[in-house]
Amino acid sequence: MSLKDTSKYMSLILRHKPETIGISLDEHGWANVDELIEGISKTHEFNMDILEEIVRTDEKQRYSFNDDKTLIRANQGHSIPVDVELEKTEPPKYLYHGTGEKFREAIEKQGLISKSRLYVHLSFDIETAVKVGSRHGKPVVYRVSSEQMHKAGFDFYKSVNGVWLTEKVPLQYIERVTFDNKEINGET
Repeated sequence: MSLKDTSKYMSLILRHKPETIGISLDEHGWANVDELIEGISKTHEFNMDILEEIVRTDEKQRYSFNDDKTLIRANQGHSIPVDVELEKTEPPKYLYHGTGEKFREAIEKQGLISKSRLYVHLSFDIETAVKVGSRHGKPVVYRVSSEQMHKAGFDFYKSVNGVWLTEKVPLQYIERVTFDNKEINGET
């Protein structure tokens, strides 16, 4: 398995299904590193060097070790109830949500909801939102009036890897960003 495939498998375990390899997460999403290595290495080549390489090189910085590297967790994106100890943070005026065209109709009827995850994921800038949306097909980007939401009592969190999180974004706080395909494809 490639490093990327191993990272995806590890993401499945640490965010959604730790039981896949017979481990459990504590209430804050931490898994025992030795148990993770033992569980994954039953079916894939995996050791501490590979694990450290994944954590160090992951472009989205999905994972964190504790101080002595005996525990590891996913920074966000869980579908299982864990408290990754996020602090409430005042958001900037606007944040952005990137998704695929296929989700546009549902979003424009019900706003942004977390679905199977604990939080809606938001980006600080349009460029990142376009990248996220591109993973789901033709990208669609929504601008979120996060400052207004915060003033109305909605909580925001910023994960250690820079992803902004909130439980939901009602319709009145979103606006679809329109731009031509040349901008999406990085052309001028």
